[in-house]
Amino acid sequence: MTEAADEADLIRVVLADANVLYSRVLRDYLLYAADQEIIAIAWSSQILAEATDHLMKNVAGFDEAAARRLVGAMNRAFPLAEVEPGEEHWRTLAGVALPDEDDRHILAAAVAAEATVLCTSNNKDFPADVVAALGVEVLTPDQLLSRLVTEYEPQMLAAHRIAVASLGGATDASTVAALHRAGASTTATLMAGLLGVD
Repeated sequence: MTEAADEADLIRVVLADANVLYSRVLRDYLLYAADQEIIAIAWSSQILAEATDHLMKNVAGFDEAAARRLVGAMNRAFPLAEVEPGEEHWRTLAGVALPDEDDRHILAAAVAAEATVLCTSNNKDFPADVVAALGVEVLTPDQLLSRLVTEYEPQMLAAHRIAVASLGGATDASTVAALHRAGASTTATLMAGLLGVD
């Protein structure tokens, strides 16, 4: 077995930032990838609160009841996903300098989850050299998902099909278009090629 194959066979523990969970298509792709057991997903209650707060502010009809339903469904589907940083995790970050101190809780959650990947759209807020020292790789959703599509094509095609089926009126083409709009253009291009979508 090649070294690349060995790496591909490793289950990544992915800590998802609120800005990733905010997007329906990115959230679905990550959750269904976890359902396919090619990643293990993690978040904290604070991350979920940030995601749902932004959804309530920006999405018509998404209210507190919808937020509770979403969080409940995610935690029921992945009962081991939610982590809460303890004192020892905060101590690990005592000497770590971040561009935005408000993001410290995200890195603490990644440490608590023993995450190998921090998936965030704000990768500039988590300098690679800082997080690498903690054993964490920072990847944008597009970087992570396109890597998963390349390494685990059958599983990601299955995740895509579940995502399409779970949203009324969705099609392969509309879901690929949603990936483009969410900033996951490389992933969208890969999926379009696999699905034969223009």
